[in-house]
Amino acid sequence: MAKKSKTAFVCNECGADYSKWAGQCSACEAWNSLSEVRLGPAHTDSRSANFTDAQAGYAGAAGQGKVQKLSEIDLSELPRIPTNASELDRVLGGGLVPGSVVLIGGHPGAGKSTVLLQTLCHLSQTLPALYVTGEESLQQVAMRAKRLGLPADHLQMLSETNVEQICLTAGEVKPRVMVVDSIQVMHMAEVQSAPGSVAQVRESAAYLTRFAKQTGTALILVGHVTKDGSLAGPKVLEHIIDCSIMLEGTHDSRFRTLRAHKNRFGAVNELGVFAMTEQGLKEVSNPSAIFLQRADEIAAGSVVTTIWEGTRPLLVELQALVDDSSLGNPRRVAVGLDQNRLNMLLAVLHRHGGVLVGDQDVFINVVGGVKVMETSADLTLLVSVVSSFRNRPLARDMVVFGEVGLAGEIRPVPSGQERLREAAKHGFRKAIVPAGNRLKNDIDGMEVIAVKTLAEALNAIEMS
Repeated sequence: MAKKSKTAFVCNECGADYSKWAGQCSACEAWNSLSEVRLGPAHTDSRSANFTDAQAGYAGAAGQGKVQKLSEIDLSELPRIPTNASELDRVLGGGLVPGSVVLIGGHPGAGKSTVLLQTLCHLSQTLPALYVTGEESLQQVAMRAKRLGLPADHLQMLSETNVEQICLTAGEVKPRVMVVDSIQVMHMAEVQSAPGSVAQVRESAAYLTRFAKQTGTALILVGHVTKDGSLAGPKVLEHIIDCSIMLEGTHDSRFRTLRAHKNRFGAVNELGVFAMTEQGLKEVSNPSAIFLQRADEIAAGSVVTTIWEGTRPLLVELQALVDDSSLGNPRRVAVGLDQNRLNMLLAVLHRHGGVLVGDQDVFINVVGGVKVMETSADLTLLVSVVSSFRNRPLARDMVVFGEVGLAGEIRPVPSGQERLREAAKHGFRKAIVPAGNRLKNDIDGMEVIAVKTLAEALNAIEMS
């Protein structure tokens, strides 16, 4: 007699499951986030138990560890697999770790499949690699590789969407690196739900992760994104994986940024920059030079700042436009910056800087599609707003950075010396910085103006 399948309700936001439907998830308090999933009868699949034996000796199987004291654990650095792409290695923390699971997401057309195909084609020259495609045919992938001029004589390809069959085949091939494109189209026969559903994505990712951990395979999953730009699927997927990175970029820009949102083997604030060309995604070794392609005549409201991304400084241009508002509530638009922080800084500008823009529309944009995640651009934002409001362009060779507090004080930012050296390397000769970031050793040809308050910074601009 066939066993009756069970039904559960899983939250799309946090992954919590319930026996019956409810309007609100009690775990994360999200409304209308529970989806019904059907769970197949529990049984043991003979194929699922064989993939560890197929790679016996390739990498130690999980689950056979012993209790050790913390002081007895080997502290030798984890072995890394270089991807031959320095920008990708930078975001990953130095390369791929055997047995790790990396999830890469991005909007359609961002270049996820392109950068992974490039990476595996080069890796396959020195170690076994497997590319599993579920959305495209093998012919489509081969045509892309030929168009990009990639070495395709060693890369092993598989067109399959059944997770059990993928792991069974991979157990025979024994790849060191495997890509699954994408997790949203994968399915398991025992889960009675459509591919892409919460249950299928969660169970498929868990099955593939267990395979990667037990065989020592570096696994890369490709994920879709939702309308708001977050990774599609249950939030529990972010807890299963070891590293989550996003490939971002607009369709009207040839540049793509790669940023890690979670990384168990490295920093999460590293930024990789690529340029989309006819030969695929090419690395940008000097991003500051790319984002500083300014016009010959600098307009009012244009200011350059130095942000810190991971282990390197990055020079970006910040533009502001202040104009009379015809609406009852003036607009506040920030592209590449936090909208709430813009509103807060405008209030500080009025209270401690004496500049009122409450009846003005204020538009802020970070050139190049870069997202500024730190507070070092606070002073730059206010300086650009004052420059546009007074229609007074600033010096072309000026750089500004610093955090602004609610009391109008200018707080120091980390790595101030390195930021100034990066600016001087690109030809900047004047800098307005917090007093706490005053230079210990002068930089030849650069004038550094250290300020303690917002009023001092605005006075320095008037005198420049």
